[in-house]
Amino acid sequence: MMKQNILGRTGLQVSAIAYGGIVSTMSDYANYTYSGDGQQASDDYVEYALDAGINYFDVAPKYGDAQEKLGNSLRGVREHITLACKTGCRDYDSAARDAEKSLRLLHTDHFDIYQLHALHNEDDVERAFASNGVMRLMEELRKSGTARFLGITAHSESAALKALELFDFDTVLFPTNWQMSMAIGYGSQVIRKAKERNMGILGMKSMIERGFGPGDDGARKRWPKSWCKPFDPETQSQLLLAAMKYARFMNPDTLIPAGDIEHFRFAVQHADEIWNDPFSDQERALLEAHLPEVKDRLFMQ
Repeated sequence: MMKQNILGRTGLQVSAIAYGGIVSTMSDYANYTYSGDGQQASDDYVEYALDAGINYFDVAPKYGDAQEKLGNSLRGVREHITLACKTGCRDYDSAARDAEKSLRLLHTDHFDIYQLHALHNEDDVERAFASNGVMRLMEELRKSGTARFLGITAHSESAALKALELFDFDTVLFPTNWQMSMAIGYGSQVIRKAKERNMGILGMKSMIERGFGPGDDGARKRWPKSWCKPFDPETQSQLLLAAMKYARFMNPDTLIPAGDIEHFRFAVQHADEIWNDPFSDQERALLEAHLPEVKDRLFMQ
Protein backbone atom coordinates (compact mmCIF):
# COMPACT_ATOMS: atom_id res chain seq x y z
CA MET A 1 0.00 0.00 0.00
CA MET A 2 0.99 3.59 -0.57
CA LYS A 3 2.94 5.22 2.24
CA GLN A 4 0.90 7.70 4.26
CA ASN A 5 2.04 10.80 6.14
CA ILE A 6 0.34 13.06 8.65
CA LEU A 7 -0.60 16.34 6.97
CA GLY A 8 0.78 18.74 9.54
CA ARG A 9 -1.51 19.81 12.34
CA THR A 10 -4.62 18.72 10.43
CA GLY A 11 -3.93 15.21 11.66
CA LEU A 12 -5.14 13.83 8.35
CA GLN A 13 -3.36 10.68 7.16
CA VAL A 14 -2.67 11.30 3.47
CA SER A 15 -1.01 9.25 0.77
CA ALA A 16 2.54 10.25 -0.09
CA ILE A 17 1.46 10.72 -3.71
CA ALA A 18 -1.71 12.69 -4.35
CA TYR A 19 -4.14 12.72 -7.26
CA GLY A 20 -4.28 16.09 -9.00
CA GLY A 21 -7.76 16.52 -10.42
CA ILE A 22 -6.44 17.96 -13.65
CA VAL A 23 -5.59 14.37 -14.62
CA SER A 24 -9.34 13.82 -14.98
CA THR A 25 -10.07 16.76 -17.26
CA MET A 26 -10.46 16.63 -21.04
CA SER A 27 -10.65 20.37 -21.53
CA ASP A 28 -8.48 22.54 -23.76
CA TYR A 29 -5.95 23.46 -21.10
CA ALA A 30 -2.95 25.76 -21.55
CA ASN A 31 -4.32 26.68 -25.00
CA TYR A 32 -3.65 23.29 -26.53
CA THR A 33 -6.43 20.95 -27.59
CA TYR A 34 -6.54 17.78 -25.56
CA SER A 35 -8.91 15.36 -27.23
CA GLY A 36 -8.48 12.29 -25.02
CA ASP A 37 -9.80 11.48 -21.57
CA GLY A 38 -13.56 11.41 -21.03
CA GLN A 39 -15.61 10.28 -18.05
CA GLN A 40 -14.64 6.63 -18.49
CA ALA A 41 -10.97 7.57 -18.55
CA SER A 42 -11.39 9.58 -15.34
CA ASP A 43 -13.15 6.61 -13.74
CA ASP A 44 -10.28 4.35 -14.77
CA TYR A 45 -7.63 6.77 -13.49
CA VAL A 46 -9.35 7.16 -10.13
CA GLU A 47 -9.80 3.41 -9.80
CA TYR A 48 -6.07 3.00 -10.49
CA ALA A 49 -5.28 5.64 -7.85
CA LEU A 50 -7.53 4.06 -5.23
CA ASP A 51 -6.11 0.61 -5.92
CA ALA A 52 -2.63 2.06 -5.39
CA GLY A 53 -3.64 3.38 -1.96
CA ILE A 54 -4.04 7.04 -2.87
CA ASN A 55 -6.52 8.84 -0.64
CA TYR A 56 -5.76 12.54 -1.28
CA PHE A 57 -7.57 14.15 -4.22
CA ASP A 58 -7.08 17.79 -5.18
CA VAL A 59 -9.12 19.74 -7.72
CA ALA A 60 -10.01 23.30 -8.71
CA PRO A 61 -12.60 25.12 -10.83
CA LYS A 62 -9.76 26.35 -13.03
CA TYR A 63 -9.04 22.83 -14.26
CA GLY A 64 -11.62 22.74 -17.05
CA ASP A 65 -14.26 20.10 -16.40
CA ALA A 66 -12.16 18.28 -13.79
CA GLN A 67 -14.63 18.87 -10.95
CA GLU A 68 -17.46 17.26 -12.89
CA LYS A 69 -15.35 14.30 -14.06
CA LEU A 70 -13.64 13.74 -10.71
CA GLY A 71 -16.85 14.21 -8.76
CA ASN A 72 -18.53 11.47 -10.78
CA SER A 73 -15.49 9.19 -10.42
CA LEU A 74 -15.48 9.59 -6.63
CA ARG A 75 -19.12 8.67 -6.09
CA GLY A 76 -19.34 6.02 -3.40
CA VAL A 77 -15.89 6.60 -1.92
CA ARG A 78 -16.18 10.14 -0.56
CA GLU A 79 -16.04 9.02 3.08
CA HIS A 80 -12.78 7.15 2.45
CA ILE A 81 -10.75 10.00 0.95
CA THR A 82 -9.43 13.46 1.72
CA LEU A 83 -10.90 15.92 -0.78
CA ALA A 84 -9.23 19.28 -1.35
CA CYS A 85 -10.71 22.02 -3.50
CA LYS A 86 -9.84 25.63 -4.29
CA THR A 87 -11.19 28.97 -5.34
CA GLY A 88 -9.40 31.46 -7.53
CA CYS A 89 -11.94 34.15 -6.73
CA ARG A 90 -10.85 37.14 -4.68
CA ASP A 91 -14.21 38.66 -3.67
CA TYR A 92 -16.85 37.26 -1.35
CA ASP A 93 -19.80 36.99 -3.75
CA SER A 94 -18.05 35.26 -6.62
CA ALA A 95 -16.22 32.97 -4.20
CA ALA A 96 -19.55 31.96 -2.63
CA ARG A 97 -20.86 30.98 -6.07
CA ASP A 98 -17.61 29.15 -6.77
CA ALA A 99 -17.81 27.11 -3.57
CA GLU A 100 -21.47 26.21 -4.11
CA LYS A 101 -20.77 24.98 -7.62
CA SER A 102 -17.76 22.96 -6.47
CA LEU A 103 -19.79 21.23 -3.76
CA ARG A 104 -22.49 20.38 -6.28
CA LEU A 105 -20.14 19.04 -8.95
CA LEU A 106 -18.13 17.04 -6.43
CA HIS A 107 -21.29 15.52 -4.89
CA THR A 108 -20.29 16.41 -1.37
CA ASP A 109 -21.47 18.58 1.50
CA HIS A 110 -17.99 19.58 2.68
CA PHE A 111 -14.36 20.03 1.71
CA ASP A 112 -11.68 18.50 3.86
CA ILE A 113 -9.36 21.30 2.74
CA TYR A 114 -10.46 24.47 0.95
CA GLN A 115 -7.68 26.56 -0.52
CA LEU A 116 -7.18 30.13 -1.66
CA HIS A 117 -5.86 29.35 -5.12
CA ALA A 118 -2.92 30.71 -7.12
CA LEU A 119 -1.81 33.77 -5.19
CA HIS A 120 0.24 35.74 -7.72
CA ASN A 121 1.64 38.69 -5.77
CA GLU A 122 1.15 40.73 -2.61
CA ASP A 123 -1.56 42.91 -4.19
CA ASP A 124 -3.45 39.71 -4.95
CA VAL A 125 -3.22 38.75 -1.29
CA GLU A 126 -4.54 42.14 -0.21
CA ARG A 127 -7.60 41.75 -2.46
CA ALA A 128 -8.33 38.39 -0.89
CA PHE A 129 -8.13 39.89 2.61
CA ALA A 130 -10.20 43.00 1.85
CA SER A 131 -13.36 43.58 3.87
CA ASN A 132 -15.50 41.90 1.22
CA GLY A 133 -12.81 39.51 0.07
CA VAL A 134 -12.75 35.75 -0.30
CA MET A 135 -11.21 35.23 3.14
CA ARG A 136 -14.46 36.29 4.76
CA LEU A 137 -16.18 33.42 2.96
CA MET A 138 -13.45 30.92 3.76
CA GLU A 139 -13.71 31.66 7.46
CA GLU A 140 -17.49 31.24 7.26
CA LEU A 141 -17.06 27.89 5.52
CA ARG A 142 -14.73 26.68 8.25
CA LYS A 143 -17.04 27.90 11.01
CA SER A 144 -20.00 26.07 9.47
CA GLY A 145 -18.02 22.87 8.91
CA THR A 146 -18.29 23.12 5.14
CA ALA A 147 -14.50 23.38 5.09
CA ARG A 148 -12.64 21.43 7.77
CA PHE A 149 -9.30 23.13 7.09
CA LEU A 150 -8.12 26.15 5.11
CA GLY A 151 -5.05 26.47 2.92
CA ILE A 152 -3.32 28.48 0.23
CA THR A 153 -1.69 27.65 -3.07
CA ALA A 154 0.91 29.89 -4.68
CA HIS A 155 3.83 30.02 -7.06
CA SER A 156 5.02 33.36 -5.70
CA GLU A 157 7.11 33.05 -2.56
CA SER A 158 6.47 36.66 -1.54
CA ALA A 159 2.70 36.21 -1.95
CA ALA A 160 2.72 33.01 0.10
CA LEU A 161 4.73 34.59 2.90
CA LYS A 162 2.43 37.63 2.93
CA ALA A 163 -0.65 35.41 3.25
CA LEU A 164 0.96 33.48 6.09
CA GLU A 165 1.54 36.77 7.92
CA LEU A 166 -2.16 37.60 7.70
CA PHE A 167 -3.80 34.29 8.59
CA ASP A 168 -2.99 31.04 10.34
CA PHE A 169 -3.66 28.65 7.45
CA ASP A 170 -3.60 24.89 7.96
CA THR A 171 -1.90 23.90 4.69
CA VAL A 172 0.21 25.31 1.88
CA LEU A 173 0.53 23.94 -1.64
CA PHE A 174 3.78 25.23 -3.11
CA PRO A 175 6.45 24.18 -5.65
CA THR A 176 9.07 21.79 -4.34
CA ASN A 177 11.13 21.89 -7.49
CA TRP A 178 14.78 20.92 -7.95
CA GLN A 179 15.56 23.55 -10.62
CA MET A 180 14.06 26.51 -8.78
CA SER A 181 15.61 25.42 -5.50
CA MET A 182 19.08 24.75 -6.89
CA ALA A 183 19.15 27.86 -9.07
CA ILE A 184 17.77 30.49 -6.69
CA GLY A 185 16.86 28.79 -3.41
CA TYR A 186 13.18 29.14 -4.27
CA GLY A 187 10.73 27.69 -1.76
CA SER A 188 13.00 27.43 1.28
CA GLN A 189 11.40 30.36 3.14
CA VAL A 190 7.86 29.09 2.64
CA ILE A 191 8.75 25.53 3.66
CA ARG A 192 10.61 26.76 6.75
CA LYS A 193 7.72 28.99 7.83
CA ALA A 194 5.18 26.21 7.25
CA LYS A 195 7.24 23.72 9.26
CA GLU A 196 7.57 26.19 12.12
CA ARG A 197 3.76 26.34 12.27
CA ASN A 198 3.26 22.60 11.77
CA MET A 199 1.27 23.29 8.62
CA GLY A 200 0.54 20.57 6.13
CA ILE A 201 2.85 20.92 3.12
CA LEU A 202 1.77 19.78 -0.32
CA GLY A 203 4.53 19.75 -2.91
CA MET A 204 3.85 20.53 -6.55
CA LYS A 205 6.03 20.95 -9.66
CA SER A 206 8.37 18.20 -8.47
CA MET A 207 8.35 16.62 -11.95
CA ILE A 208 9.08 19.85 -13.83
CA GLU A 209 12.35 20.22 -15.70
CA ARG A 210 12.07 23.90 -16.69
CA GLY A 211 9.81 26.54 -18.14
CA PHE A 212 8.46 26.13 -21.66
CA GLY A 213 10.24 28.09 -24.37
CA PRO A 214 10.85 28.32 -28.11
CA GLY A 215 10.92 24.96 -29.83
CA ASP A 216 8.74 23.26 -27.23
CA ASP A 217 5.61 22.83 -29.35
CA GLY A 218 5.99 19.06 -29.33
CA ALA A 219 6.25 18.94 -25.54
CA ARG A 220 3.32 21.34 -25.15
CA LYS A 221 1.13 19.14 -27.32
CA ARG A 222 2.24 15.94 -25.60
CA TRP A 223 1.55 17.37 -22.13
CA PRO A 224 -1.14 20.01 -22.76
CA LYS A 225 -2.21 20.12 -19.13
CA SER A 226 1.15 21.40 -17.92
CA TRP A 227 2.13 25.06 -18.22
CA CYS A 228 5.82 24.27 -17.68
CA LYS A 229 7.90 21.46 -19.16
CA PRO A 230 7.99 18.18 -17.21
CA PHE A 231 10.77 15.64 -17.53
CA ASP A 232 10.05 12.96 -20.11
CA PRO A 233 9.38 9.69 -18.22
CA GLU A 234 10.56 7.69 -21.22
CA THR A 235 13.88 9.39 -21.99
CA GLN A 236 14.69 11.18 -18.72
CA SER A 237 13.54 8.67 -16.12
CA GLN A 238 16.67 8.91 -13.96
CA LEU A 239 16.54 12.70 -13.90
CA LEU A 240 12.83 12.57 -13.15
CA LEU A 241 13.29 10.18 -10.25
CA ALA A 242 16.16 12.27 -8.89
CA ALA A 243 14.03 15.43 -9.14
CA MET A 244 11.20 13.82 -7.20
CA LYS A 245 13.58 12.58 -4.51
CA TYR A 246 15.04 16.09 -4.28
CA ALA A 247 11.49 17.38 -3.79
CA ARG A 248 10.79 14.78 -1.12
CA PHE A 249 13.81 15.98 0.87
CA MET A 250 12.38 19.49 0.87
CA ASN A 251 9.99 17.94 3.45
CA PRO A 252 6.51 18.02 1.94
CA ASP A 253 3.89 15.67 3.37
CA THR A 254 2.69 14.62 -0.08
CA LEU A 255 3.66 15.24 -3.69
CA ILE A 256 1.14 16.10 -6.39
CA PRO A 257 2.44 14.91 -9.80
CA ALA A 258 2.14 16.73 -13.11
CA GLY A 259 -1.34 16.78 -14.60
CA ASP A 260 -1.22 13.90 -17.08
CA ILE A 261 -1.72 10.20 -16.49
CA GLU A 262 1.78 9.38 -17.79
CA HIS A 263 3.49 11.33 -15.00
CA PHE A 264 0.94 10.28 -12.41
CA ARG A 265 1.63 6.60 -13.12
CA PHE A 266 5.38 7.20 -12.93
CA ALA A 267 4.98 8.79 -9.49
CA VAL A 268 2.81 5.92 -8.25
CA GLN A 269 5.15 3.25 -9.62
CA HIS A 270 8.20 4.88 -8.01
CA ALA A 271 6.58 6.04 -4.77
CA ASP A 272 8.54 3.60 -2.60
CA GLU A 273 11.87 4.75 -4.06
CA ILE A 274 10.94 8.41 -3.75
CA TRP A 275 9.92 8.21 -0.12
CA ASN A 276 12.06 5.42 1.31
CA ASP A 277 15.42 5.63 -0.48
CA PRO A 278 17.91 8.38 0.39
CA PHE A 279 18.63 11.13 -2.08
CA SER A 280 22.08 9.97 -3.15
CA ASP A 281 25.21 11.93 -3.98
CA GLN A 282 25.00 10.47 -7.48
CA GLU A 283 21.47 11.80 -7.95
CA ARG A 284 22.46 15.23 -6.72
CA ALA A 285 25.41 15.21 -9.12
CA LEU A 286 23.08 14.20 -11.95
CA LEU A 287 20.81 17.18 -11.30
CA GLU A 288 23.71 19.57 -10.78
CA ALA A 289 25.18 18.50 -14.13
CA HIS A 290 21.82 19.14 -15.80
CA LEU A 291 21.21 22.51 -14.15
CA PRO A 292 23.35 24.62 -16.53
CA GLU A 293 21.16 23.45 -19.42
CA VAL A 294 17.97 24.77 -17.82
CA LYS A 295 18.91 27.39 -15.22
CA ASP A 296 17.99 30.27 -17.53
CA ARG A 297 14.50 28.88 -18.18
CA LEU A 298 12.92 29.14 -14.76
CA PHE A 299 9.16 28.67 -14.68
CA MET A 300 8.66 31.36 -12.02
CA GLN A 301 10.67 34.45 -11.05
